[in-house]
Amino acid sequence: MLGSGGREHALSWKLAQSRVIAKEGGKLFASPGNPGIAEHAECFDVDVTDHDLVVAFCEEEQIGLVVIGPEAPLVDGLADSLRAEGIAVFGPSKAAAQLEGSKAFTKELCDRADIPTAGYARTTSLEQAVAALNDFEPPYVLKADGLAAGKGVVIAENRKDAEEALADMFGGQFGAAGAEVVIEEFMEGEEASFFALTDGATIVAFGSAQDHKRVGEGDTGPNTGGMGAYSPAPIITPELRAEVIQKIVAPTVRQLADEGTPYSGVLYAGLMLTDEGPKLVEYNCRFGDPECQVLMMRLEDDLADYMLACANNSLASMPRPGFAPDTAMTVVMAAKGYPGTPEKGGAIDLKDAEAGGAKVFHAGTTLDDDGMLRASGGRVLNVTARGADIRAAQDAAYAATKKVDFPSGFYRKDIGWREIARG
Repeated sequence: MLGSGGREHALSWKLAQSRVIAKEGGKLFASPGNPGIAEHAECFDVDVTDHDLVVAFCEEEQIGLVVIGPEAPLVDGLADSLRAEGIAVFGPSKAAAQLEGSKAFTKELCDRADIPTAGYARTTSLEQAVAALNDFEPPYVLKADGLAAGKGVVIAENRKDAEEALADMFGGQFGAAGAEVVIEEFMEGEEASFFALTDGATIVAFGSAQDHKRVGEGDTGPNTGGMGAYSPAPIITPELRAEVIQKIVAPTVRQLADEGTPYSGVLYAGLMLTDEGPKLVEYNCRFGDPECQVLMMRLEDDLADYMLACANNSLASMPRPGFAPDTAMTVVMAAKGYPGTPEKGGAIDLKDAEAGGAKVFHAGTTLDDDGMLRASGGRVLNVTARGADIRAAQDAAYAATKKVDFPSGFYRKDIGWREIARG
C-alpha cells in the first residue's frame, strides 16, 4: 500500500482482513503509512518518485500486489514501471491516469466518446482565458488543468471575480497545475459520486457516495478535500446507476481501450445530476477521500480478490461485490485553520471512540517521542460508523466523534443534511 492518508488507512484496514493475505501467509506493507495504518501493516519509507527504488523493494520482499492510493504516483507513471517488471498493480497507467491528471484531457475524451458533460474551453494563457469568458454565463467554473490536491476549482459569481481568479491561477496559485485552465459552463443539479472497478474490458459497479466539499455547515465557505461523506447515495437509483454506466463509464473505458491505453483500477466518476440526466463533472483515478472510508465500511467481500482481478485482467470471473444494505457515514476532523494553514501539533486522545463499532481512520496524524498522537496535517481524522439508515449512521458517527479529545480540531456538524432533509 502506497500512501499515508485516510483513504489508505481504510484500504489497509480492509486488506488486512483479506483471506488472500492470510491464506498465503502474507504480509501487508505500507509506505509511508501513518499511526493508524501501522496497526494493520508494517510501515516503511520509500520515495515513490524513485521508481527503481520501489521496484527493488517489491522484488526483495516478493510483493504480490501493489496498491497505489494517491493520484500523484499514478499520474507519474509508477504503475507502468512496476508492470514492466512483472509486478501486479492496482491502478491505471500514466496514459490512462490523465483522466485525473488533466481536466482538458478528460473533456476532450468526452467529446470523442460523446459523453455528457459541461461545455468548456481549454485555455493556455491569461489573455486567452479572459477572452473565453465571453462564451459563458456567470457563475463561471474555473479549473486548474493539473493536480491541485482537490483545491484547483474556483466558482466565480461575476466577471470581475472570474478575471481576478484567472490572474491568480495563471500567476501560480496552484503551481504547475494552473499552467492551463479549463473554463466550464455552470451545471445546475446535485453532485454525487459513482465508483466502478475495471480491468480495461469488464466493468463492475462498486458503490455510490455523496461528500461535503465546503468547510462550513450548510455547504458554505471555501472548498476542501472533503469534510465528510456517506454511502450509499440514495439519489443514485438503480435506474440512474445503469444510465451512468451506459452513457458515461462504459464509453470511457471503451474509448481508452480503443486508443491503446486501457484503464485498470477504480474509476471514480464525479457526477452532476441535472434535469437533462447525469453529466460527468470529473474523473478521479483512485478511490475518493473520504468516500473510500464509507465504501470500505460497507464492503462485505474480500477487497484483495477484486484488486487482483483488476490487475490480472480477470474481473469477468468475479461475482458482483457485496455491500451491506445499511448506511455508512464519516465525519472529518480537521485542524483549525484548514483549508488554509492548519494548526499542526495538536494533541489527540481517541479514548473509546471506536466502542460500539465505529472506526477512526487516520488522515494526518503522527506519534511524538512520548507516544502521544498529534495532528500533522489539515484533515486529521475520519470518524466513521454505520447505521440502519442515514439518520442512524449520522447519530453513530457523531456519537463517536464527540468521544475524540482533539482541542485544536474542528468538524462540521451537519454531514448528511441534504439526504436527511429529503426524509
